[in-house]
Amino acid sequence: MISAFANSLKIPELRSRIFFTLLVVVIVRLGAVITLPGVDTNVLDEWYKAAQEQGGESKGMAAMLALMNVFSGGGLQNSALFALGIMPYISASIMIQLLTAVLPSLQKLSREEGGRQKISMYTRVLTIILCLFQGWMLAKSLVNPQANPFLRNIASESTSELVPNGGLGFVITTVIIITGGTMFLMWLGDQITERGIGNGVSIIITVNIIYALPGALYQVYQTYVAAAGNDPLRPFMLVALLAFLFFVVAAVIAITQAQRRIPINYAKQVRGQKMMGGQTQYMPLKVNYAGVMPIIFAQAIMMFPAQILGFMFPDAEWAQTVYRMLNGTGWVYHTLTGLMIFFFSYFWVATMFQPNQIADDLKKSGGYIPGVRPGRPTSEFLDRTMSRLTFAGAIFLTIVAILPPILTAMMGVPYIAAQFFGGTGLLIMVGVLLDIMRQVETHLIQRHYDGFLRKGRIRGRFNQPGQAGAAAGGNQILWLLCLAAVLIIGGIVYWMVRTGG
Repeated sequence: MISAFANSLKIPELRSRIFFTLLVVVIVRLGAVITLPGVDTNVLDEWYKAAQEQGGESKGMAAMLALMNVFSGGGLQNSALFALGIMPYISASIMIQLLTAVLPSLQKLSREEGGRQKISMYTRVLTIILCLFQGWMLAKSLVNPQANPFLRNIASESTSELVPNGGLGFVITTVIIITGGTMFLMWLGDQITERGIGNGVSIIITVNIIYALPGALYQVYQTYVAAAGNDPLRPFMLVALLAFLFFVVAAVIAITQAQRRIPINYAKQVRGQKMMGGQTQYMPLKVNYAGVMPIIFAQAIMMFPAQILGFMFPDAEWAQTVYRMLNGTGWVYHTLTGLMIFFFSYFWVATMFQPNQIADDLKKSGGYIPGVRPGRPTSEFLDRTMSRLTFAGAIFLTIVAILPPILTAMMGVPYIAAQFFGGTGLLIMVGVLLDIMRQVETHLIQRHYDGFLRKGRIRGRFNQPGQAGAAAGGNQILWLLCLAAVLIIGGIVYWMVRTGG
């Protein structure tokens, strides 16, 4: 494996793609720490730290804040230019994808020539609409924190205003900047996909998740080393947690790559003077076909009742009771989350996996599953097999989703560190890193180098053979270096002026 990393830098095209991706990642991280004009970040930092450190009922709030903040890479916490991150584009893509599976007109459009480009345009337009709405909500909550259930206590915990000069000009400027930041991130993701390595949008999300790793390590050190005192069990608990982390990561990798291979035989056909068919191929059915989507849907829906009740009935006792039940720490929350994960796992498979269409395509091409008649029996066989695989995948997703709050509640693991033991972040990181390794391995094998594995191959989440665009040239990398240098120097100057250094 070490030789594979070294060989990847010997191939000029692959080296250019890797450097291009790294430079774009630097720009993405810089945009997540540059604060919006007019926001006093000292006030926001004090409140966020207080919310993370408080116990009791605030653990549910800390979990929700971490979930909302993870996809923006700290941009939401910093009120940065990329405060919304790439999440509006992800939400728009999911909505359009679901509508394509439900609406016959969009299904027909997706099969037409140039239909995918139109659907992509619809996705971008919907992204802009979501950015404008979410940017307006964020700007109003920054001006008036009492209107936001998550920022309601910020006024009582700080003597300064979050936005000293919050007027209509600030709201309009913030909406424009946040919308432009998200669209710029979307463009950077496309550039990574075409000229870099891996899927650009997924890499941006992964980088934003990994940003919290140093803080998580520091919290773990403070909890199990610095605060151990005379307790000899603390170091052993830390070692046990590390061993458990390796086990969880290995299990996620195994389930992510696990698949049921259905043999497909093709009948021999004579076309002209050539004999076609007669070979056996395999149809891979993934155990975790829905990926991370069921967890995202379930956690997003579970957050809405707490927000709505807190906003509409701030003083009602029954609303506070319901909020405590759904704040991310109780058994009611875990039970409902598990049920929703099961529902959305089957819902995603029902909308995206079309056994009738697959059976018809196999029948038209002369393919059949051994022991299964073509047509409707093939469709029923695929549907029954996929249902069983989805049940196993849903159980796996439920266990992964509830691991972080369980570790926080039972073992006192800080939530910022517990999120690396499971949940959405771990699934995304594992899937994206597998995709990157698969693409690098493809480049190495094409140029007669050994890949990461001596036997077998790495299977990622995406089936594209590689990047569509050419590798970035020297001039493009030079311009990116200049842009990154200007942003870094500007950030250092701003920090020195702000701290009076």
